[in-house]
Amino acid sequence: MKIRPVILCGGAGTRLWSDTKKNQAKQFINFGGWTLLGKTLERVKNSLFDPPIISTNSKYLKEIKKHLKKLKIKKYTIILEPIKKNTGPAILTASLIKDIPEKQPLIFLSADHLIEKESKFNSVIRKNKKHLSNKNIFIFGIKPSNPTDQFGYFFTKKNKNLNKVSKFFEKPNQLKAKDIIKKGGYWNSGIFFIRKDSIIYNFKKYQKNIYRNSLIAINKGKIRKNIYYLNKHSFKKNPSKSFDYAILEKTKDINAIKLSIPWSDLGSWKEILLMYNRNKAQYYNKQNTFYRPWGKYTNLFSGNNFLIKELHVKAKGILSLQKHFHRSEHWVVIKGLPKITLNKKFFLKKPSETIYIPQGAIHRIQNPNKRPVKIMEAQLGSILKENDIVRYEDVYGRAK
Repeated sequence: MKIRPVILCGGAGTRLWSDTKKNQAKQFINFGGWTLLGKTLERVKNSLFDPPIISTNSKYLKEIKKHLKKLKIKKYTIILEPIKKNTGPAILTASLIKDIPEKQPLIFLSADHLIEKESKFNSVIRKNKKHLSNKNIFIFGIKPSNPTDQFGYFFTKKNKNLNKVSKFFEKPNQLKAKDIIKKGGYWNSGIFFIRKDSIIYNFKKYQKNIYRNSLIAINKGKIRKNIYYLNKHSFKKNPSKSFDYAILEKTKDINAIKLSIPWSDLGSWKEILLMYNRNKAQYYNKQNTFYRPWGKYTNLFSGNNFLIKELHVKAKGILSLQKHFHRSEHWVVIKGLPKITLNKKFFLKKPSETIYIPQGAIHRIQNPNKRPVKIMEAQLGSILKENDIVRYEDVYGRAK
């Protein structure tokens, strides 16, 4: 039996934008000829998988259909939630549709995760499929690249040929995260591998109300072609609970599939900027490089209300003390030790450190050292032009 992929596509990407009404959800953002949902759909166009199920809401239906058409995916099922109730009810209702056999292996994927080295990812899925039972759950752990408070973590113990999850940590602070990593902890990726009968067993045991309401929402819902419209009256009775909180924190039969592959949820501008830095070759165009007295910058990609730039500040180079009326900026230091002015404060930044420049803030980059500085920059706003600069001081005589 093949594996049925379920793509959870209800997120709004609110962490990226200060004004969420004007910007796309993260899974639909065009990052340069590709989107995260597109990458996820391409990942399941593999002989390992059955046609995908997509769990979402009516607001995103048009965009999802556009992606399916572009990728020539003709067989699929869409489940429309009438109201957001987090991943617990979403995972259960997707599992309860009638065309899924009781022992069908299911893999739950977020629409907004970037997974590289897909062949390795698929290989471990094949390897662990035989270990699925009517009660257990497999989660995917990612070997951490840095201590962050953006993800949950877990520890495992070896049990025969499996990695038994022994303890979860829900988004610890950076100091705690550093200690967890030192002791062999893994990030909890939010990818779940489980059989249909195991989902039913666990929800019946630990979340009877969610099981009852979701089953009625499916049975009383409407089906038009390949789209399930869940019954609103029943579905809205569900509490808003994540799958982690509803099931993982209660059941004891959890195993981990450990991965050492590039993975990101691109949940912050730092992660997005590091992704552009890693893949700079596919975005670089020398015609988009501009030279200034302090060094040079390259425009790598212009998106919907955002612009990605790479800044090179030469030794002793100093940008003007400036502000912008129409944009904010996120910076990640890639190389060097810049001195940053932000209003009346000064910061010395190291590689991998970040700083946020709010709209209207007075700021400057200085390189007081002999080694060059490299910074990745994301500009956010409705107007992203070089003439949106007010200079207060400039050692090169450009201040008015």
